[in-house]
Amino acid sequence: MLRGQIADIAVGSIFLFVGFASWSIAAMRRRARVRIFVWLGFWSAMYGAMRLSQSPAVIMASPRALQTFHVNTAIGYLIVVPALLAFLELAVGGLRVLIQVAAWIGFAIGITGILVFVVTSSSNALMPYNNLLAACVLLILMIVVAVPRLSSSYLVFNSRVLVAGTFGFAVEALYNNVARPMGFEPLPVLDHIGFAILLFSLAYVALQLVFANEHRLLAVESELEIAHKIQIEILPRGVPSTRELRMSATYRPMTAVAGDFYEFVPVDDARVGILVADVAGHGVPAALIASMIKVAMQAVTSCAHDPGAVLMGLNRVLSTQRPSQLISAAYLWLDTENRTARYSAAGHPPLLRWTHGQLDRIESNGFLLGMVPECVYPVATMDIHSGERFLLYTDGVIEVENGRGEFFGDSKLEDVVRDNQTRSPGELSEELLSQIDRWRSGSAPQQDDITLVVIDVA
Repeated sequence: MLRGQIADIAVGSIFLFVGFASWSIAAMRRRARVRIFVWLGFWSAMYGAMRLSQSPAVIMASPRALQTFHVNTAIGYLIVVPALLAFLELAVGGLRVLIQVAAWIGFAIGITGILVFVVTSSSNALMPYNNLLAACVLLILMIVVAVPRLSSSYLVFNSRVLVAGTFGFAVEALYNNVARPMGFEPLPVLDHIGFAILLFSLAYVALQLVFANEHRLLAVESELEIAHKIQIEILPRGVPSTRELRMSATYRPMTAVAGDFYEFVPVDDARVGILVADVAGHGVPAALIASMIKVAMQAVTSCAHDPGAVLMGLNRVLSTQRPSQLISAAYLWLDTENRTARYSAAGHPPLLRWTHGQLDRIESNGFLLGMVPECVYPVATMDIHSGERFLLYTDGVIEVENGRGEFFGDSKLEDVVRDNQTRSPGELSEELLSQIDRWRSGSAPQQDDITLVVIDVA
């Protein structure tokens, strides 16, 4: 029995193996565009299983439940569906819609044909309709891949290999359909060769797509790495050295590049300005606007002692650029020689001030930057004393959510500040980040950019 079935068993096993190999590629290349390998895997595995199911030796060696299930009929009806879905991954525009419709029609014919077979035992009742659908779609695909203008409009990628594979399969299918009505029985090997040519031409194109996608991803990652380095370069390299101020700055972006920004404007060893800004959104667009703030800040350093004038200047510059994202900012001026502090903000979380054993929230807000070309920002003036502490931060600190959807919030932030009043600015920052990580349950991804500046009056 085996002697006359070796060819079918070998061919079926090879295509079944190719199907599993295609699924393995899809599993390993999850980042790339790999759904085409999933459908190619189904297509090849179904073809291989159909060939194996035609071998009596394989059927006899199969479990009894599989022997009673007519695999050949089910696969014969449904094999057109993964074939169409594989081509779908290469199609765009109207061709994509056409293939989607054809796939649904093929699925409906297949399910109906299987049900008819279960009820009537007729395995070929709807097979002519199935074959007609496959022939029509194949004809359309031949025209599209053969005409350069059509292929450039309706295929994401085309090559001579795909053209050759499509035409090779079409010639084999045409020969089979012409030879049988004329009384000639085509050689089974031609069927295998035609299918193999089409399958491997599609696999070649799929690999080209994956490699191209990988190159694009590597290019994007490289550009993001460069953008990250540039953004780090525009941030202060450290905290300024002053006589009576001890400072720490913490910057933790959510992604490679972020929309948070901070800047120190030291005038001398007794006076310094601190800016913290937060661009709504994340990624490259927010980072580009953050770099605009860096440039705009250079134009307002002459009025560093006046927080209202600093924010007005930044607002004026950013209004002319009309950024699409909202920008909040806060600016604190500290003068340890005259023992005064001045503060103003643009839609930013309040300044926290620890003084005389209590925590005050200083709010002095105007419009977000870039919204209104001419906007006056109110300024809060206060005396400063030894032992006081100031905190400037972005909303990424207080809007961290836990597993129940609860925010870290102002009260939690204030508790951490109150419980760590004897710690240095750097230690307080580390403790606060640790508390935030625990609140976020560690393994959960960071939800926003975090910037925190802590200043102690020594």
